[in-house]
Amino acid sequence: MWQVPEPLSTRDVRVDDDTVIVLRRHGNPAGPRLVLSHGNGLAVDLYYPFWSLLADDFDLVVFDLRNHGWNPVGRPESHNVARFVRDHDLILQAIDHHFGSKPKIGVFHSVSALASLLSANLGSEFAARVLFDPPVCKRGLGYEAFDAAAERVSAMARRRAPRFESIQQFAEVLPYLPIYQRAVPGVFDLVARTTLRETTDGDGYELRCPRDYEAQIIQYAAPFAVMVELEKLRSPTKVIGADPTLPFSYLPTLDLSHILTVDYDFVPETTHFLQLEEPESCVAIMREFLDRQGLLSS
Repeated sequence: MWQVPEPLSTRDVRVDDDTVIVLRRHGNPAGPRLVLSHGNGLAVDLYYPFWSLLADDFDLVVFDLRNHGWNPVGRPESHNVARFVRDHDLILQAIDHHFGSKPKIGVFHSVSALASLLSANLGSEFAARVLFDPPVCKRGLGYEAFDAAAERVSAMARRRAPRFESIQQFAEVLPYLPIYQRAVPGVFDLVARTTLRETTDGDGYELRCPRDYEAQIIQYAAPFAVMVELEKLRSPTKVIGADPTLPFSYLPTLDLSHILTVDYDFVPETTHFLQLEEPESCVAIMREFLDRQGLLSS
């Protein structure tokens, strides 16, 4: 069983009148600083099998997207990719304010990677970024395939059971879902513990990110996914994708090997949830990239 340790410290960041995002610090404060976040409907603590491998050497600042994980649930009308982008920029400022200013390396997955790519700063606030399977697509047939998949997955999200009698009940369902078939041992329990919270009436558990919120992001992902301009990035960026040759169970993975402005690689035999499937391989590729950028401590 994976046990996420207590943070070294936490800070609440108010990103608008109704929304607070909780920053947590883990790892080695003397090391290079990594800023980490997660994919839609999940929580950054779920990625502990991945970021636990970094805790000895890096200063880790982790945060959940609005209405996810440790954060309270706010209004549905403010739950969208545009708000994620705005939050992203405010959070980076807050990290420097609360934990001291030093070079930051962004490590983001899926929709948090998309938010970082869409920032008006174009990544200039980072010494480097490592983006795991960002949901980007091309115009034309690529867009149509992406949009069709998003509609399908959004409809599935709206059918999710919103409430469970126990964490164990939810964990027992997960082995039957295609998206977690390749996950490392112990992830089913970790998914349940990090994406459920006790209901206010104390009668069971509910999704930390409500199913309609999750579906809303997926449904409108395509127009944002096609807006990314990879040739304009202002920091060294490594994209680590899922295996583009595998059938996908979430959203299509775009093979970026033909784009000369992007340092692209993929992890064979992995899906969109590659950090939960091959965490050691993901860390090894990331470290090699950061070493080439001169960003690892000697």
